Amino acid sequence: MGNIFINNKYFISLKLKMTKNKIFLSDDTLEKALHLLNSGKLVALPTETVYGLAADACSDKAVASVFALKERPAFNPLIAHFYSPEQIKEYTEITPLAETLLKNFAPGPLTLVLNRKRTAPLSDLVTAGLDTLAVRIPNHPIAQYLLEKFGRPLAAPSANPSETLSPTQASHVKIAFKNSKNRPFIIDGGPCQQGLESTILDARGDTPILLRPGGLALEEIERLTGISVKLDPQDSKIRSPGQLKRHYAPKTPLKLNVKVPSTDVAYLAFGPTTSCTDEACLQLSATKDLEEAAANLFSMLRKLDSFNKKVICVAPIPEFGLGLAINDRLKRASYTKY
Repeated sequence: MGNIFINNKYFISLKLKMTKNKIFLSDDTLEKALHLLNSGKLVALPTETVYGLAADACSDKAVASVFALKERPAFNPLIAHFYSPEQIKEYTEITPLAETLLKNFAPGPLTLVLNRKRTAPLSDLVTAGLDTLAVRIPNHPIAQYLLEKFGRPLAAPSANPSETLSPTQASHVKIAFKNSKNRPFIIDGGPCQQGLESTILDARGDTPILLRPGGLALEEIERLTGISVKLDPQDSKIRSPGQLKRHYAPKTPLKLNVKVPSTDVAYLAFGPTTSCTDEACLQLSATKDLEEAAANLFSMLRKLDSFNKKVICVAPIPEFGLGLAINDRLKRASYTKY
């Protein structure tokens, strides 16, 4: 077949390579992925945020396989990934607010919750019985290529068991499902650029409501659109993916807002410190760069988890910009029921 040309910028060839502007992958890999998706099978694919566990969003059987493999609660809805705003309009009642947000931030790390069209040929499992649908257009050439060629939306939550750390590399997916009989086909697209899940907004009305902070900062949304974002009322209702109290968690317990850790713990630092004296200390960002910290968060928590310490202590993270999303993940990861 030769190499596949993606979006006039991205080539695909036999061996994966990463350059500043190009991603190389075999065309056979993509053709196999498309065949599996059309057959109702699961494919782990890269996005700019985290690796997603993709399935045909219009197939009950395929979506059920996602819930089974992840051991995900059936009441927790999934995000449907699309290729274009026009495709989203086929499945949802799009609002003027949603059109503005899509115009400014799609493709990108933004998910919108909209009213689902009753005629949309979508599996009810994707919405967990709700009348709404969470939609996103990922900003990654491999995901965009597959979505365009597949022609239907893909349900694609993070490619990891429920409540565990999200995968930002293909190797994380492989390890997460190594003992599973129904292991997904994995496309290695290199490390995820952002490493933090998408921001989720309820865009059904005139004012966006934040349901989950993520890779798109609220300040950026308000700066570019002039629209103020309201915070979710924080009641017990699940309105979108990513709202479970415990989520994104390592096996080792977390202790947050620790400025000076003791010597017998693992430590996730942020900013200049003299506390990092051994290998069980990792630096999210020595310069307090929140974008760098977001990209490093899950991979560093995963590495610290491997040291099998009694606790992972985490330095204070500021509550602005991407810090809001980082703290959201840390709080959910540290939540205990008792």
